[in-house]
Amino acid sequence: MLLHLSTWQEVEAYLKQSQGIILPIGSTEQHGPTGLIGTDAICAEAIASGVGDATQAIIGPTINVGMALHHTAFPGSISLRPSTLILVVRDYVTCLAKAGFSKFYFINGHGGNIATLKAAFSETYAHLEDLQIPNAQQVQCQVANWFMCSSVYKLAKELYGDQEGSHATPSEVAVTQYVYPEAIKQAPLSPEVASGHRIYSAADFRQHYPDGRMGSNPALATPEHGKQFYELAVKELSNGYLEFLNAE
Repeated sequence: MLLHLSTWQEVEAYLKQSQGIILPIGSTEQHGPTGLIGTDAICAEAIASGVGDATQAIIGPTINVGMALHHTAFPGSISLRPSTLILVVRDYVTCLAKAGFSKFYFINGHGGNIATLKAAFSETYAHLEDLQIPNAQQVQCQVANWFMCSSVYKLAKELYGDQEGSHATPSEVAVTQYVYPEAIKQAPLSPEVASGHRIYSAADFRQHYPDGRMGSNPALATPEHGKQFYELAVKELSNGYLEFLNAE
């Protein structure tokens, strides 16, 4: 059930059965020579949709732009500052909490969002208490990173070994190939790829990772692999959502 394709009456009826909602969040950033700029949001949205179908949960609108300041030296990348993303998450949750939602399950596709999301949750809990919203004490937020699912990690290591890397990975590129086979990109990739450098400014990132990859070989990705990753993530996160929903 997609929130943006529902009426307010349908949402009101849903809330009588469940107070849980899934919110996909990703990023709009470079993913190397063959990775789509929307990779992180595409993966999160597709997997969240699968989890919603499996658990009969409502799916909120995808937060397509995340915290990716270190990628902004590459054309097309868009980022929110951490302080801005915190306010976006706070406002999303506040509006939905006022309507009666209390369990917010963020399916995340971008590692750079994790720290900001955790800070946003703390800010949100305090904000809701300050507003004296009746169900403030029942509101709980959780971040679920699809790429950190144990089954996904295991398959990535089996398929790609050390060539999985940590950004513009074949696993995430494979999921986008599965979701959008018409948008598969081909480009020459240097066999030598940078890895291991700390992340500082956007200019520093591009200097150390000139083609955008971080230790990865996305040429190994296939749509068939993407289907496998998608199915594993949906299964594991569906279980995770139901556990979160039913926990005290």
